[in-house]
Amino acid sequence: MILFFKILFKDIYHLWRTRYSRTFLRLAFQYGDVGRYKPREINFLNFEIVVPDCQSFLWQFKEIFADENYRFLSNTSSPLIYNCGANIGIDTLYFKHLYPDAHIKAFEADPTIAGYLSRNIQKNNLQNIEIINQAVWNENTTISFSAEGADGGSVIVGAKTTQVPATRLKDWLEKETMIDLLKMDIEGAEVAVIRDCKNSLGRIRHLFIEYHAYLGEPQALGEILQILTDSGFRYFIRSEADRKQPFVNRTNHKTPVMDLQLNIFAYKD
Repeated sequence: MILFFKILFKDIYHLWRTRYSRTFLRLAFQYGDVGRYKPREINFLNFEIVVPDCQSFLWQFKEIFADENYRFLSNTSSPLIYNCGANIGIDTLYFKHLYPDAHIKAFEADPTIAGYLSRNIQKNNLQNIEIINQAVWNENTTISFSAEGADGGSVIVGAKTTQVPATRLKDWLEKETMIDLLKMDIEGAEVAVIRDCKNSLGRIRHLFIEYHAYLGEPQALGEILQILTDSGFRYFIRSEADRKQPFVNRTNHKTPVMDLQLNIFAYKD
C-alpha cells in the first residue's frame, strides 16, 4: 500500500515541492490555453518579460526554473557563463537569479528572438550581459537559418531560411582563461561546433550540450562523448525525447526528422 501511494503521488509531490514548481503551476494555469505565437507580457518571481509564444515559455520555465536543469556550483560569485542559444533569455534570467554578479555572453542566431532577449534584459535592468546576435558555428561566415518563431530555430533543419551571421565559438573560447559554464542548445549545430572546439574545452568547468540526431545523417554521440572524455569531463546523459518500443518506434514523434535527442551534462572534478 505504501508503494502504491508513493507511485500515485510522486508527480504531484514533485510539482508542489518548491517555490519554482508552484510558480510553474500558476503560470500554466494562466497561460496554458493561450494560442501559439501570440506575444504576452508575463510576470514571475521578480522578473517582467515579453514572450513570443507562451507554450515554449512554459516548458522553458519548467526545465530551467522548476527543474533547475542548469544549476551549477561556482567557487566565485561572478562566474563567466557562455549561453549559446540564449533564446528570449529565460536561462539568462535564471543565471542572474542564481549568481547576480555573473558575466554572461548570450548568443542568439534569430534576429527577432534576439530582440526579445535584449528587451527582457533591459526590462529587468540586468548588467554584465553581452548579446551576440549571431549563430554559433565552426567558422566566421554567413549561414542559412530557419526561424521557427519561438525556441526551435535551426541552421540544420527547416523549410524557409534566411541568411544570418555566424561566429566561430572556438575563437571566443580561446580568449578566456576559465569558463564556469558553457551551455549549448543550438538545435543540431552542436556536432560541428564541438568537433571544431575539441582542443579548446580544457578551460571549461561545466558543459551542457543538447544533442540531436537527424534521420539520414550519421549519429555522432559516440564522437562527442569521446571528445568530452579526452577533455577531462565526466558526464551524465538524460533523454529529452523518450519513446516507447524503440525497436519499433524509430523516430521522435514530436520531431519526426530526429531519432535521438539527449541532454548531456559534462563536468570536471
